[in-house]
Amino acid sequence: MNISLYIAKRYLFSKSSNNAINIMALIASGGVIIASAALLIVLSVFAGLKDYSLQFSSFVDPDLKLLPTEGKSFQFTNKDQTKLNTIDGIIDYSEIIEERIIIKSESKNLLATLKGVDSNFLNVTNVDSMITKGNWISHGSNDVVAGWGISNKLSFGILDFRKSLSLYVPKPGKGQASVLKSLYNSAFVNNVGLFDINEELNAEYIFSDIGLAKRLLNYKDHQISALELKLSSDADEDNIRTELNSYFPNRFVIKNREQLNDALFKMLNTENLAIYLIFTLVIIIALFNVIGAIIMMILDKKKSLNTLFNLGTEPKTIKSIFFWQGSLMTIFSGLVGVTLGLLVVILQQQFELVMLTPDLPYPVSLKFLNVLIVLATIFALGIVASRIASQRITKNLIQS
Repeated sequence: MNISLYIAKRYLFSKSSNNAINIMALIASGGVIIASAALLIVLSVFAGLKDYSLQFSSFVDPDLKLLPTEGKSFQFTNKDQTKLNTIDGIIDYSEIIEERIIIKSESKNLLATLKGVDSNFLNVTNVDSMITKGNWISHGSNDVVAGWGISNKLSFGILDFRKSLSLYVPKPGKGQASVLKSLYNSAFVNNVGLFDINEELNAEYIFSDIGLAKRLLNYKDHQISALELKLSSDADEDNIRTELNSYFPNRFVIKNREQLNDALFKMLNTENLAIYLIFTLVIIIALFNVIGAIIMMILDKKKSLNTLFNLGTEPKTIKSIFFWQGSLMTIFSGLVGVTLGLLVVILQQQFELVMLTPDLPYPVSLKFLNVLIVLATIFALGIVASRIASQRITKNLIQS
């Protein structure tokens, strides 16, 4: 066995005759335990928030969305449909038309986004499960389903025949400056349902049948603005992207669910990185206690070190003793801290100890990558701290 490692373990697990040094070692070890546990818990919380946001967006966002590389629409012919159907991993797809429109209810107007969908849309997303009042649209009708935010701003409900609800889209080339109806394509619609997803989507989207959207926008047959794809659970997204680019070269921009919500996830990732750096700083501060504890142990063991030196032990070997002692202290403390963090995360998942609202537990998600990140951070910084402390040992210090 390595003599330095053997002595380091003896020093680590044996009590010093000086009680102040024992207390200092406990404080140093406790600081690393708390910091590593806190880092894992915080990373798990942000992973939970990210998964929660992604799960929430799955009600309206597809697994993959194909958008035109140029313009706002494209032709999707029967030949294109045949090519798409040959790609393994795609369960279903929906043709989409999206455009900004004006919604008019009595004397109130509101800008919103019309999303015209075909009969396959509910096979691709689960937006109908978010309808809290009324029903989903009927295929081929002038029915619409609006968000609660739009409903509140324009003061209409479902099947409200007393109030006329109209959709307006400027005719191509006519501009938007005039309010004359002759410059707009319009349609009277009937709101048959209200959905509640989140504040932003509730105030932004109104769903209709794709036929109604085509009439409003004067779209031709097979002209759409997007394709939304549903993938099988075992599908390889990268392979599907490769095949799509092969079958439809330079025609589509392909986005997954995270890319469709890139602003949200950039914010979450930025916050996650900021929190990681902040807690890494806390770990660094905690490791100053480890450096202090190692230096105090060096001074306490000066007589023993002098004996080792007189027996022929080189200063380099004596340095490695305390390097190993500091590294082992950090490693053991980090493992204990990660274990405590895992316990807290698992308890939150199982027993919902902390609630975000009375009905919603604080989301946490245990990721193996986060465990590796915490352990790697603790071990790396612990090794650096131990190296700094062990460099205090010199030949003059041993012989003094």
